[in-house]
Amino acid sequence: MRDRVVENPIGQDWLDQIFRSRAAQSGGVVRRRLADVEREIGVATLELEVRRRGFHMIECSDQLVIACCPKPVKIIC
Repeated sequence: MRDRVVENPIGQDWLDQIFRSRAAQSGGVVRRRLADVEREIGVATLELEVRRRGFHMIECSDQLVIACCPKPVKIIC
């Protein structure tokens, strides 16, 4: 199911609200549960949108963390 890409997602409003959030608008970090992303739009669709914006996404346990800044990301440890 992780490979699913939705071209016209029913969850477009859900996707849009992620990037309208204060954290996303200010170049901060947003996170969503993997299960929620799978249910609403699919990870592949979210990944495409994150890449389109030049942002970065990290999977950590059951969370997807999106750094809403196009600058390089440095993983410290």
